[in-house]
Amino acid sequence: MNNINDSYDLFVFLKNKNLLENSPEFWWPSYGTFETFIGAILTQNTKWTNVEKSLENLHKHDLVSLEKIANVDLLLFTQLITPSGFKNQKSKRLKQLCQNVIEDFDNFESFQNEVSREWLLEQKGIGPESADAILCYACKQEEFVVDSYANRLLKKFGYEFESYEDLKSWLEFGINENLDKITRFYEFDISLNQIYCRLHGKIVEFMKNKHDID
Repeated sequence: MNNINDSYDLFVFLKNKNLLENSPEFWWPSYGTFETFIGAILTQNTKWTNVEKSLENLHKHDLVSLEKIANVDLLLFTQLITPSGFKNQKSKRLKQLCQNVIEDFDNFESFQNEVSREWLLEQKGIGPESADAILCYACKQEEFVVDSYANRLLKKFGYEFESYEDLKSWLEFGINENLDKITRFYEFDISLNQIYCRLHGKIVEFMKNKHDID
C-alpha cells in the first residue's frame, strides 16, 4: 500500500494517475462564474448529471444571473430545477439566497470578492461543504472542499477524522506546507485556490472510477 503521510503525498499519488485529462482545467464546469454558485446548491443530495439538466433548463429561459433568480417567478423556477430533486426546498432557498446576496453585496462580483465563510454558513440550506464549494469554485478563494469522497478515500489509507473541519485542516495543511514543491509540477503560474480545485477534483474522479489505492 502507498504510504500517505499528509495531503502532499496524497496529491502526488493522485497526480500520477492523470485523473483530470477529460475534465475542465480546474475540474468544476464554469469555474469562477455565477453558474457555479447555482450548481453548488443544486448538487446537494443529487448527482451532477441531474444538475446539468436543471442548468440547461435555466439557460433556455435565460435565468442564469443573480438578479434574474432573485426576481424569478417561484413556480417557474421550481419547475426548471426539478431534475435536481428537492425542488420546492431548493427553489425557495436559492431565490432567497440571491436576494440576500443583492442586499448585502449589491452584485455577484462584489460577493465573490467580499463574502466570508461565516456569512455563507448563516444562510439557510448552506452547510460547510456547500459554503466551501461556493468559495473555492465560484469565488476562487482559498478554501478546500471536503466531501464524502475525500472521507472515504482517507479511510482507505487508515485515517479517521472526527469532523468536517478536522479533515479540511488535514487536507489544507499538507498542501500549504509543500506549496513550493507543488507549483513546480506546472508549466504555468498556479494559485493555491487552483491547486485545491485540482486536488479535490482528483479525489472525486479517483473515487467515482473506483481506482485501487495499491
